[in-house]
Amino acid sequence: MASQILLLSIPLVIFTLLVYASFFASFAYSASTGAEVANGRKEAEALLQWKVSLDSQSQSLLSSWAGDSPCNWFGISCDSLIGLNLLNNSLYGSIPSHIGILSNLTILDLSFNNISGFIPSEISSLKSLGFFSLAVNHISGSIPKEIGMLSSLSQLFLHENYLGGLIPASIGNLSHLTNLSLYLNELSGGIPPEIGKLGSLTELYLSSNKLSGTIPTSLGNLRSLSKLNFFNNSLVGPITSIGNLTASLTILNLSSNKLTGTIPASLGNLRSLSELYLRNNNLVGPITSIGNLTTSLTKLFLSSNKLTGEIPASFANLRSLSKLYLWNNSLVGPITSIGNLTASLAELDSSFNKLTAANNYITGPIPKSLKNCNSLLRLRLERNQLSGNISDAFGTHPHLSYMDLSDNELHGELSWKWEQFNNLTTFKISGNKISGEIPAALGKATHLQALDLSSNQLVGGIPKELGNLKLIELELNDNKLSGDIPFDVESLSDLERLGLAANNFSATILKQLGNKNRFVGSIPAEMGSLQSLQSLDLSWNSLAGGIASEFGQLQQLELEGPIPDIKAFREAPFEAIRNNSNLCGNATGLKACAALMKNKTAHKKSPKVVIFTVIPLLGSLLGLIATEEFNSRYCIGTGGYGVVYKAVLPSEQVLAVKKFHQTPEIEVTILKAFRSEIDVLMGIRHRNIVKLYGFCSHAKHSFLVYEFVEKGSLRKVLNDEEQAVKMDWDKRLNLIKGVANALSYMHHDCSPPIIHRDISSNNVLLDSEYEAHVSDCTARLLMPDSSNWTSFAGTFGYTAPELAYTMKVDAKCDVYSFGVVALEVMMGKHPGDFISSLMLSASTSSSSPIGHNTLLKDVLDQRLPPPKNKLADGVAHVAKTDPHYRPTMLQVSTKLTTRWPPLPKLFSTIELGDELVHRNVTG
Repeated sequence: MASQILLLSIPLVIFTLLVYASFFASFAYSASTGAEVANGRKEAEALLQWKVSLDSQSQSLLSSWAGDSPCNWFGISCDSLIGLNLLNNSLYGSIPSHIGILSNLTILDLSFNNISGFIPSEISSLKSLGFFSLAVNHISGSIPKEIGMLSSLSQLFLHENYLGGLIPASIGNLSHLTNLSLYLNELSGGIPPEIGKLGSLTELYLSSNKLSGTIPTSLGNLRSLSKLNFFNNSLVGPITSIGNLTASLTILNLSSNKLTGTIPASLGNLRSLSELYLRNNNLVGPITSIGNLTTSLTKLFLSSNKLTGEIPASFANLRSLSKLYLWNNSLVGPITSIGNLTASLAELDSSFNKLTAANNYITGPIPKSLKNCNSLLRLRLERNQLSGNISDAFGTHPHLSYMDLSDNELHGELSWKWEQFNNLTTFKISGNKISGEIPAALGKATHLQALDLSSNQLVGGIPKELGNLKLIELELNDNKLSGDIPFDVESLSDLERLGLAANNFSATILKQLGNKNRFVGSIPAEMGSLQSLQSLDLSWNSLAGGIASEFGQLQQLELEGPIPDIKAFREAPFEAIRNNSNLCGNATGLKACAALMKNKTAHKKSPKVVIFTVIPLLGSLLGLIATEEFNSRYCIGTGGYGVVYKAVLPSEQVLAVKKFHQTPEIEVTILKAFRSEIDVLMGIRHRNIVKLYGFCSHAKHSFLVYEFVEKGSLRKVLNDEEQAVKMDWDKRLNLIKGVANALSYMHHDCSPPIIHRDISSNNVLLDSEYEAHVSDCTARLLMPDSSNWTSFAGTFGYTAPELAYTMKVDAKCDVYSFGVVALEVMMGKHPGDFISSLMLSASTSSSSPIGHNTLLKDVLDQRLPPPKNKLADGVAHVAKTDPHYRPTMLQVSTKLTTRWPPLPKLFSTIELGDELVHRNVTG
């Protein structure tokens, strides 16, 4: 009798059952033999027993499952059951031992649920099973050896569970297996050589386990293998056997292990390889064999090894390369071959988006051909031995956002072409021999936030055009600059670091800054307007007078000299100012000013550098808190670790104070979070991240002091009808960009990179212009290629599925949370169940009611008029269930900088699928 598989679905619940059915179901039942009827009753009984073992909510979804006639049950068609698919249905329970009664099953998919317990050995009875998935559940125990008896199995997905123990050697009996996915578990021991018997295997994923031992040579027998991922284990030994893998291999990831030895020449035999990841190992020797790889190689990650030698000329053959990471090795010699590579890419109009070779011993000039690489996005060659003239080394790079050539031996002058670098945010070229003047054209790089030209041989004045930038960091110290400073302090309101030391600036300081120059006069009160300033050095000038009282407003500076005679300082406890080692005055614990000045005179020849930490000058705040005792009327919000209060200082500055919960049960956790947040925020400087002004920790209270962001949380604004209407589409899209930029900065521009872990609408604050400021950074996790076990972190409704199930944190968790927040901004409310439907639509090629038939106008915030431009592309891909398919925040941020095109058709006719589902920001 001919048969088919019937697929039924419930929209939003995404509850599916794959069942066996004849073309004429009613006829099939009447024609069944008595034995078949008896078997059908056994199957019904087995399913009913399993239903009873589930929680009440799960049982309610199967309410029609009653009696002994399964033909009348929802989703079941007679004859025998051959397919059972309960994918992504939030089921709670375990897999019953009588699952073996369903002996005709060919498909069993229980993935993306909350199923716990063990895999029963009775699974061995499912001899017809071809597809078996328990992925993304809470399954524990070991993989039973009986799984090797599933002789028909072609696809086995057990990833993202809590499976431990050894990988059973019996898996080698699954001769039809094409896909084996065991990643993100707790499997230990070695990789069984029996896997080499799986001649049909095309994809093998064993990453993020606790596997040890060497890579078995038997893997060379897998002649159909196209993807192999052993990332993040403890594998040891050489990788010589890798070169024996099949020529059809396209992706090879061995990063973050303990592999040793050299990169074998036989690696060049992998003629189809497109992605090669070997970073974070202990590999040594040259990289000459890499250049023999196929021209289809797009990604090459060799960073953080012990590789030596030169970058071979054969690298020029890698014509499709899009990402190259060589940093943190001991490579030497010129980078001429990389220049030839970029020339080829420009000629072929391909993408060379990232070039990272920092922290090596690379010599020679920057290749002239690099100037032809118009698609260059990030360039990091700092801390090498590059030489040559930089004057004409670069062309037009409209997409370049980050460039660091610091600590090399480059010379020449800076080109005027920098005005064409419209997306440049960071430019660092300190520690070279750059001469000439600072080009005024830099003032036209409107996105520039960090400019470091220090320790060069620059002459002339500072161009006034720099005053037009929204700089956060400006480092010009240790040059030969002279004249006046042409812009006022007030124009640098975002500035957090300013270095003008060791130059030849002259005239009065009035509204200018710098040490070791020739400034005269007194320190101006105008400097009190630099609220973000964290570092100030005025030593070795000819200044006179005292410290202006306005300095009491600079919460992030350490100062020396007499303290101002204002109440905030007179009443400040010594703990608030103790780290200002050269402050003097009548306050308890401070030296008398006369004694200190005498001591400084005796050591006048020793240059003094004053750089402050983030804890100074909080005396007035401490006094305020001691008086008010964190009165609840000042409470403006709560978080996972504490309560946030609004505090107004005597200087009328408004601050936000986060007081940590302190109870005996969570004291250790709170202390860890408190110290972690301090450690993170001390290194963060970005306009879209809330600034930290100080902290206090003692037996009674522990609290952090932040800038006060006027409008409060994004959630609060969205829930306020009046405020939500004022936040139009332009403001909302700018808000999304701001959050993306902040996360991109944390993930890709901080060293070490930082993961937020708790992105939600409560932790995105809005200022008076509805500009986004990310708050509540509570952990520092190292990247790349590492994930860390942690207690649960995040806010329910925003956490990535893998974080909820596995407690492993990486950058892709932040990416998912960002996607939820972006949807919330566009919808005006938390997406709720909509996010699950959107993920399903984005992750399947089949038609989905949510992804394709839902009108965009019915999803967007109804309180606003229709938008005139397309919305943020790629949100569906950002919120993908599988983290491997999510883009990075750098990719998202870059995508969001593109200009929004007009709507392609009448707004009322646009379906959600037109706007979100088929966008791919990772392409």
